[in-house]
Amino acid sequence: MLSLIALVALLAPWIAPHDPWALLGQPLAPPGGDFALGTDLLGRDLLSGLIHGARVSLLIGLASSSCALLIGVGVGALAGYFGGMVDRVLMRFTEFFQVIPAFLFAILLVAIMRPGLKSVIIAVALVTWPPVARLVRSEFLVLRSREFVEAARSLGLGHWQIMVREILPNALPPVIAVGSLMVATAILTESSLSFLGLADPNLISWGYIIGSSRSVFRDAWWLSVLPGLCLFITVLSINLLADGLGDAGNPLLRSGRNTAA
Repeated sequence: MLSLIALVALLAPWIAPHDPWALLGQPLAPPGGDFALGTDLLGRDLLSGLIHGARVSLLIGLASSSCALLIGVGVGALAGYFGGMVDRVLMRFTEFFQVIPAFLFAILLVAIMRPGLKSVIIAVALVTWPPVARLVRSEFLVLRSREFVEAARSLGLGHWQIMVREILPNALPPVIAVGSLMVATAILTESSLSFLGLADPNLISWGYIIGSSRSVFRDAWWLSVLPGLCLFITVLSINLLADGLGDAGNPLLRSGRNTAA
């Protein structure tokens, strides 16, 4: 399902029947006829809006999660590997971001930087990186005392070589699973910001469609329900993928399955 959504997002300019911003028909036309899923308040094709909205949601989800992973992995790796004062300072810095309500902080950041694609990506990344940092820190604390790390030190490898070449690859499986969940969180956060009118006004997204249609929910329920279903299916698919990646990266679960077989 997630692959299908990604394919639709990539091919949106070619498979969408109309320009999602074009005023084409009667406002609030019901599904059927010339427009398979009806039209919105301004007479724009809802199906085209949903197809193009998938591009925005997945783009922001992937971009902001990638930035958050870079920050979280960097902070967590330094804290877990060096420990001591470095660990205390970086963890206090991480806790500062954790105690701030994430969504309110995202709203504040977008309002300061002005609504736009770049500001939304930065805001979502800054509110989602702390859990990754704590996870990476715990993995590095465990792995830095293993025999293969001691062997690397005895061969004369430097700190950065040990961190990047020896420890980080062994710490990646749980990070990849958490990173997948972060994509779902980023998509929901972007949709919430779009619902409130704080996203890029020149990009159509599922949250924007829901927000612009909330005033006519009783008369045109499909304008809110259909993009909501798109969000639900996408987030559910990502969560299931994250669960699968977590199971695949857990050697205890793999050995249990092999034993049962």
